[in-house]
Amino acid sequence: MRLILFFDLPMTTKKEIKTYTHFRKYLIKNGYMMMQFSVYCKIFPNREVAVKHADVLRKNIPKEGQIRLLMVTEKQYARIEVIVGGVSNQEKIVNADSFIKL
Repeated sequence: MRLILFFDLPMTTKKEIKTYTHFRKYLIKNGYMMMQFSVYCKIFPNREVAVKHADVLRKNIPKEGQIRLLMVTEKQYARIEVIVGGVSNQEKIVNADSFIKL
């Protein structure tokens, strides 16, 4: 199960930039990998764990801006079509097989 997080945070003042930077570092520290700018994902062993993590995440998100979560199975995620740019080096190294052993 993957949790994909999309966010759009304001960055017009120094305080907003600091909030953005803090949130981005929080995501990286907690095992998220960047898919694209402001789009991060994390792998979980099952839906139940992903839902629990989403509850924790809700307590640590900035109050301003827009943040969306999308949960998809590995099978659904594997069907992503990259139209331009190809798969990143991080995506080549990090996949579900790296973390989940059934």
